[in-house]
Amino acid sequence: MKAFHAYDIRGIYNEHFNKEDAYKVGFFIPKLLDAKKVLIGRDVRVSSDEIFESLSRGITDAGADVYDMGLATTPSVYFGTAHFGFDASVQITASHNSKEYNGMKISRTQARPVGADSGLKELQRMFENDPVEPVAKKGSIHTIDVLPAYKAYLKERTPDFSNLDISVDCSNGMASLLVKDVLGDKPHYIYDTLDGTFPNHEPNPLVVDNVKDLMNLVKKNKSDIGIIYDGDADRVMFVDEKGEYIPADMIVGLLGAYYSAHGAENPTIVMDIRTSRSVGEFLESKGATPVLWKVGHVFAKQKIAELGAVFGGELAGHYYFQDFFNCDSALLCTLLVLDVAASQKRKGSTISALIDEIKVYASSGEVNFKIEKKAEAMEALKKTYTLDHNPTKVLDFDGYRVEFEDWWFNVRPSNTEPYLRLIVEAKTEELLTKHLGDITKIIKSFS
Repeated sequence: MKAFHAYDIRGIYNEHFNKEDAYKVGFFIPKLLDAKKVLIGRDVRVSSDEIFESLSRGITDAGADVYDMGLATTPSVYFGTAHFGFDASVQITASHNSKEYNGMKISRTQARPVGADSGLKELQRMFENDPVEPVAKKGSIHTIDVLPAYKAYLKERTPDFSNLDISVDCSNGMASLLVKDVLGDKPHYIYDTLDGTFPNHEPNPLVVDNVKDLMNLVKKNKSDIGIIYDGDADRVMFVDEKGEYIPADMIVGLLGAYYSAHGAENPTIVMDIRTSRSVGEFLESKGATPVLWKVGHVFAKQKIAELGAVFGGELAGHYYFQDFFNCDSALLCTLLVLDVAASQKRKGSTISALIDEIKVYASSGEVNFKIEKKAEAMEALKKTYTLDHNPTKVLDFDGYRVEFEDWWFNVRPSNTEPYLRLIVEAKTEELLTKHLGDITKIIKSFS
């Protein structure tokens, strides 16, 4: 099966994995996680029901009980896992991928992630080598309604944002299940019906083309902020009052400052290795301690727990919270950002003014190269820029981040897609253009 990855199991359904594979995954989860009770949620993709049936049959054939929460956002599964004390959970989803994909995100007790180095490789070994022998005393399937408790959790953390005009794009994904319970009926909503074929745009808010309708909606309504969710509502991205896309790392800076202003003394903020230097410098100016770490929800959650960080965020639009079991919740992030936006408006300012205060470096954004020789290209860049130049810092735990006095770059292979990803930042547009061009030439020489 080609669907095992660093963070989850995911691929094109009936090409990279099928219902028989889902059954086998289910069969070995109870043994892997010593689980007697497994919570399962699923997104609205066309294949999710079939995967649920096979996955559940595998779990019950192994002697464990399944608790079916039906349609769910991924964060609500995390919440249910920890809040109700489940041994393990699975969310059936392919997150932001297009409709032909599906997958499984697996968690253990307290919603701790199961990634390649924390169980997923062992699950793959069992899947490939161990016999499937159903037990005599099979488990049962029960239904459970997690959403009322999750909504109550969010309601307790809902600020007063009544002064804001808000536009929201649910991407026809799982945010549609909960967002109006949390934000109310006042915002302007688009694509807020559940539809696993994603008829309006792919449920990936990292692609700016998918955000254009929201940008136009913000301008049309003269909204103070726009919000867009991915397919399973664990990612969220924002648009400012001008209808301009806000990079996710700027939100990390914004929320890090929020925690500093709300009583967290010298809070530690975990950021992925691609995060703008602007954000780190801004957080330090607010009394926070930024820590760069690996990309991916498994790594982020582990590092937040290890450091006791109050918060963490990624360029992919994931935001993790200590008081949410170190997990990501797009709706919880939304509430905190709306608190900041409402405060800005009460002061006669805007969300874009705050972002402008944070963003002081010119950035390429994430540039993707589809090449075969990823490792060779990365080593060539490392050799060129560490041996022939004089960097101030080199980080090599997730690709390479090489820093200089007035610019830096990060290059890393995607864990889920066939791309080499590059970000370049510099103090001026001229420097950015020069260094981006030089690095691009080196990478393309390996295509």
